[in-house]
Amino acid sequence: MSTESPTAQKKINLRRPDIMEAVSAQVLSHYRSELVERIRAGGGVLSADGLTVKLAKEFGFCYGVERAIDLAYAARKYFSDVAPHTPIYLLGEIIHNPEVNDQIRAMGIQIISPKPTDDEIEQLQSGDAVIIPAFGTEVSTRKKLEAKGCVLIDTTCGDVMSVWKRVRQYSKEHVTSIIHGKAKHEETKATTSQARAYGSGHYLVVFNLAETDFVCNYILHGGDKHEFLKKFEGAYSAGFDPDLHLQAVGVANQTTMLRGETEEVQRRFKLAMIQKYGEAAIEKHFRFFDTICGATQDRQDALQKLLVEPMNLLIVIGGYNSSNTSHLAEMGESKLPTYFIKNAAKMQSDNLIVHYDQHKKQEVETSGWLPSGKINVGITAGASCPNNLIEDTIRRLFELRGISVQELLKN
Repeated sequence: MSTESPTAQKKINLRRPDIMEAVSAQVLSHYRSELVERIRAGGGVLSADGLTVKLAKEFGFCYGVERAIDLAYAARKYFSDVAPHTPIYLLGEIIHNPEVNDQIRAMGIQIISPKPTDDEIEQLQSGDAVIIPAFGTEVSTRKKLEAKGCVLIDTTCGDVMSVWKRVRQYSKEHVTSIIHGKAKHEETKATTSQARAYGSGHYLVVFNLAETDFVCNYILHGGDKHEFLKKFEGAYSAGFDPDLHLQAVGVANQTTMLRGETEEVQRRFKLAMIQKYGEAAIEKHFRFFDTICGATQDRQDALQKLLVEPMNLLIVIGGYNSSNTSHLAEMGESKLPTYFIKNAAKMQSDNLIVHYDQHKKQEVETSGWLPSGKINVGITAGASCPNNLIEDTIRRLFELRGISVQELLKN
């Protein structure tokens, strides 16, 4: 009798050369941009009749996003060839970009809840394929899918898994994980579930420096436990007690946060622990590991350099629920007029643009956004934004000035 587990019997090889060759061609046809590649090769600048577009040196799809999309396409190709009637499901969104998710849906992949209920799990059949997105999934969800006998296509980003490894280590050492991130974000939910993987770990999610200072003040001076738990409701582990579980902490983060802010979070927690327990005892009470995604940092660094150049405005392209894209928009807003759009259609005219306001958490309209005369426009995009959407934005900008990009490229 075989001793293999049901899941081990259902492993499939999506990296076969014939599958990946077909997938590569399909992905390129959907998301590649020859225009963007040409502009990049020309130094990242395109100019005509007083309009200059400057691209950040690093933008758009990162390796982790490309891998996730490749595996989703490969799953579609594999099951179309081998078992065409096998349902393929995706937990939530493959990445935070609406156009990409629409394309996945158009391929016949069914999008279900990122954390399916027991009733939704019950509807699945043994052998059904389920794609785990780039953000990963919660431990409990994965166990339920494995118990059901589903074939799992895991596209979790390697950088995210590095954070999980660190958080699990904190748990083993009875160190509470302080996660710098957004408590409701899929990646953070998956990460916090890792803190509970051994049943004894605890976590607390802090979103910004104000929340960090609140927690540090509690560590140093104590306070109203009820007020603390109310303030962080939904952002800590079951059974978390700030009087007990803040005596030893380890900082990690959602991989798409701003590096500088995460570093400041860890600095403030370390300082609080030194003040509380003394420098000699710091290793017993504080841990830190750099878990910022390299691609996220590359895009932030590239934008920082672009912002030094003279520009009239910045356009940031990406999904409104994309954390790494939202941070690029934050960086721009601190320097110059910045418009966060999900596609070129949001530039309705040279007078009107519809863009996302992160403070109001909704789209807003701005008139007179595109100045006349000689202007420089910066463009960047989040790690989940494909090049074809960046091309659409560039073309639209020139169209609003009455310039044909096709004619421009002939010169």
